[in-house]
Amino acid sequence: MIRGKFNFKLKIFYLLIFIFFFSCQKKEKTYFEVISSNDVKLSNPTPHEWRYTRNEKFQTFENFQKSKKIIPEAGKNTIYLQPIGEFNDLQKKQIELSKEYLKAYFQLNTKVLPSLSNTIFPKSVRRIKDENEQILAGYVLDSVLIKRKPKDAIVLMGITEKDLFPKSDWNYVFGLASYKSGVGVTSMYRFANGNLTESNFNQSLERLLKTSSHEIGHMFGITHCLNANCAMNGSNNLSETDSRFARACSLCQQKLNSSIHYDNKKRLIELKSFFEKQHLNSETTRVESDLNALK
Repeated sequence: MIRGKFNFKLKIFYLLIFIFFFSCQKKEKTYFEVISSNDVKLSNPTPHEWRYTRNEKFQTFENFQKSKKIIPEAGKNTIYLQPIGEFNDLQKKQIELSKEYLKAYFQLNTKVLPSLSNTIFPKSVRRIKDENEQILAGYVLDSVLIKRKPKDAIVLMGITEKDLFPKSDWNYVFGLASYKSGVGVTSMYRFANGNLTESNFNQSLERLLKTSSHEIGHMFGITHCLNANCAMNGSNNLSETDSRFARACSLCQQKLNSSIHYDNKKRLIELKSFFEKQHLNSETTRVESDLNALK
């Protein structure tokens, strides 16, 4: 009887040691925890920057998961780009490069549709601002894109060479998106100050890539990022756009990956290849930092 009690106590003792040993083992970090070391903290906003006059709510991963959003599914998982306007060869090249980039960024099949003419815009949605013609962005979403969204499209992104404005009291907007409908539009106009050349091609391209991925990120349910310097930060002007990374921070990548379920390392490798080919050196370095963190 005494020996039986002793054996029982010994078993309990070993069980406690076993539990203690495994509870002390380091839990393997997730991909998002690993790359979070490369996130760059946001500085305090200054006047004229997006966050200075806006009191936006921080979207946690839990908030994101609970929100209503579009999610790719069988037969509805392609990103389409819809050019609208009259594009020169350099602009056409940027659209093709945007297709390539967005395919790597979102890890979804991406296609470019045949261009539409600016004649689809009636006079009622056009205005002249500072001697420059602008198009009402909401009209592009509600009266052009929604009606033309392909059946297999998860997202339809319009790209126009015309300047955009969201409402009468705003000067302009770089892009606009609808969370519910999965349509958005980006204007190329201001990225090259209305005159795209070989010399400003890369700077203009980087702005286009940041804005188009930002607007599509909204369509996937991600709000403006308050976590770190990120592709999903809000932007009031070109200098703010230029200071924003094309890289999505660890939190926004986690949100995106929870909906699309892509291979994170494959995505990084493809983005690195794109940035290297286009000589976007700062973004190449940021992707390399994420890849090195995985080793």
